[in-house]
Amino acid sequence: MEFKESRGEIRQGRVIGLVIAVTMLIWILAQSLGSYLGLPGRYALLIDFLAMVAFLWAIISGILMWRSRRITRNNK
Repeated sequence: MEFKESRGEIRQGRVIGLVIAVTMLIWILAQSLGSYLGLPGRYALLIDFLAMVAFLWAIISGILMWRSRRITRNNK
């Protein structure tokens, strides 16, 4: 059985992947730059929390997208 994904689902999957990749890149760069500049630990903690929020959004969006696909495919 073959199912075609709508453009919206494809776009949403790409956005989720992009958010994960960019968040990881910014988090690594910010951690390195923070230690290089000697910033206090509270800034590292702030960066960590912001990264966790972005990852949590990506996980929730991915789960919602997965559930939507599953419901759509079961109804066909």
